[in-house]
Amino acid sequence: MGEIVYFLNEGVMYRKKSTLFFQNFEGKRAIPINSISEIICCNRITMRSGCLSYLMKKYIPIHFFNMYGWYLGSLYPREFLISGRVVVKQAEHYLDNEKRLKIAREIVEGTKHNLLKTLEYYKRRGKEIETGIIEGINMDICTNIPELMSMEGRIWNHYYELSDKILRKFKLGRRERQPPTNEINSLISFGNCMLYTKCLTEIYHTYLNPAISFLHEPSDRRFSLALDIAEIFKPIFVSRTIFYLVNKRKIDRDCFDRVNKGVLLNEKGKRIFIEEFDKKLGTTIFYPQLKRKVSYSRLIRLECYKLMKHILEDKEYKSFRMWW
Repeated sequence: MGEIVYFLNEGVMYRKKSTLFFQNFEGKRAIPINSISEIICCNRITMRSGCLSYLMKKYIPIHFFNMYGWYLGSLYPREFLISGRVVVKQAEHYLDNEKRLKIAREIVEGTKHNLLKTLEYYKRRGKEIETGIIEGINMDICTNIPELMSMEGRIWNHYYELSDKILRKFKLGRRERQPPTNEINSLISFGNCMLYTKCLTEIYHTYLNPAISFLHEPSDRRFSLALDIAEIFKPIFVSRTIFYLVNKRKIDRDCFDRVNKGVLLNEKGKRIFIEEFDKKLGTTIFYPQLKRKVSYSRLIRLECYKLMKHILEDKEYKSFRMWW
């Protein structure tokens, strides 16, 4: 897994011969162009002539957030992994309601499993958590995508209600997004954006088309397949990161700013969250199918491969399910 480079402050990125540099009030630093996988800009960045084309030549995507932590968009290089057969089959599975529903249902089943695993983890540690409502939600009765999305929404709502039993300090109350109205909502929104961009980067390194999705509706202004993949991994990368940071008191009120009617992570909070998020991406675990250890980040790429094999009808898709 290549390194992810984060820019949290305003600055200038420029190229000098075959080296890229980033400079701001903290000074100048070289960007290890041959060892990074992606760049995430969490503030206003100026790119001088030649810098962007060099990044595209090196196949390094760049994801942009504004100073409030809201995702703006991505620039990624011309696709170098292209398969017309995969794109045609991917579109075929989207257009066929039965095929699409099968994939979408499996995504939600994997999400539900991983949410329950997260709750069970904290239940074993003494938290009074009742998971019966989530366990009882049956996706098999859904006959179309809107019904399935509604079921998934119910699962997440019940999960968020139980989250307050795990959190020691801040409380969620209810999920609110635009803008986040409290500290936990702010952490969830920022974490989801971080995961979305990571999933987009991993999709880019496969033959899949990021704009053709199965659970979420494709649209003109987002890579909706990244939203599909991210659903499965939110319990691992977002929820567990938030629970750890809050319960270990690594995140406090000084990590947030109140902006208008919203509560948003400030630079200090982003640094703390990104550090832990990055650590989780690099965590390794033994993967039974490969009979070797892989990083959590690699799990996302493997999920893309499984989906690709399914649409090529080589092997039926089974979404990732935590076993630990």
